[in-house]
Amino acid sequence: MERAFLLILAFFLAGCGGSPPRDSAVKPMMRSAPVAHGPISKACLQSNRETKSAKLCTCIQAAADQTLGRSDQRRAVAFYSNPHLAQQIRQSDRAVDEKFWKAYRAYGARAEKLCG
Repeated sequence: MERAFLLILAFFLAGCGGSPPRDSAVKPMMRSAPVAHGPISKACLQSNRETKSAKLCTCIQAAADQTLGRSDQRRAVAFYSNPHLAQQIRQSDRAVDEKFWKAYRAYGARAEKLCG
């Protein structure tokens, strides 16, 4: 799980997460290059990360579409411009932050399986 956290954290300049996958069969998506456009892929493509690519950014957006709601995706996008926010949310005792962080971690695990 730590590896998944670090993978997605790097793409968000600090973060990762989501809810359980909808399907039990996880197939690597990077080989089939999923087409997914949304707030996460847009932020990924606009980031200054050297490891970004259109293929990777659309793959992590596909993972987000499978595990995170739109409001959680918009919340996660903030990690690109404010990496410290991920740490604040992770350490928060607020129930809403704990729920989001649990979903975000699941998203990270999903993205690692699909895109890693």
